[in-house]
Amino acid sequence: SAPGRFADYFVICGLDTETGLEPDELSGENFEQTPLRRTFKSKVLARYPENVEWNPFDQDAVGMLCMPKGLAFKTQADSREPQFHSFIITREDGSRTFGFSLTFFEEVTSKQICSAMQTLYHMHNAEYDILHTPPTNDKDSCSSTGDLNGTSVSKLQRFNSYDISRDTLYVSKCICLITPMSFMKACKKVLEQLHQAVTSPQPPPLPLESYIYNILYEVPLPPAGRSLKFSGVYGPIICQRPSTSELPLFDFPVKEVFELLGVENVVQLFTCALLEFQILLYSQ
Repeated sequence: SAPGRFADYFVICGLDTETGLEPDELSGENFEQTPLRRTFKSKVLARYPENVEWNPFDQDAVGMLCMPKGLAFKTQADSREPQFHSFIITREDGSRTFGFSLTFFEEVTSKQICSAMQTLYHMHNAEYDILHTPPTNDKDSCSSTGDLNGTSVSKLQRFNSYDISRDTLYVSKCICLITPMSFMKACKKVLEQLHQAVTSPQPPPLPLESYIYNILYEVPLPPAGRSLKFSGVYGPIICQRPSTSELPLFDFPVKEVFELLGVENVVQLFTCALLEFQILLYSQ
């Protein structure tokens, strides 16, 4: 039986420099996209512990749900704000485990990956030239030249957006907690503080491994109806578990639902739920 720990796994997903840039077929992207707009396969790079008997690690599910759009590449000109999301893995017996992921961007230090991205851009630009160069004839040679010049400038601005000699390449990476209960706010704070410690010029008070060990082995699940306070890297983290007589744990802000869907759609969805209509949510 599960020992009642706050978290079961700490996981890192991202770019495997050994396998290099592999297209992510599940993302549905096509090769007409510029290389920086394509998605590539992400891998589970590390997890700790290796396995726990009450919650076997599902590498395929965790890898896909941690980074559902695969790897993303950007340059110094793009916005690179960290993003947080959650997911649920439901097993055949109906049991659930919860995942919380913080995705951020870090500089690519592998020269092979940078060279591969540059090569993809050369290939893409060459294909673009072949497909979009209009046939020349004597009648409209002047207009063709003008179009070509315009296209050339446009092409440079649009497609030469990565130059290995002048640009810094960044790739997405993800840190994740796998937990038996959905303490979203606490897990988000834990991951944000870990990321802050990694990117801060000053080292954290203790080695990062000690904070990860603490959250995995020393922080228990709070009993029903009780609150729990434990130490993060830079400050305390609090979570509360409802009692058996209260509504189930729902640690997500309802405000976001209204922001994403709008009041009218939320009212319509709520009405459909009360009338037991079938509801399908479609999203990119």
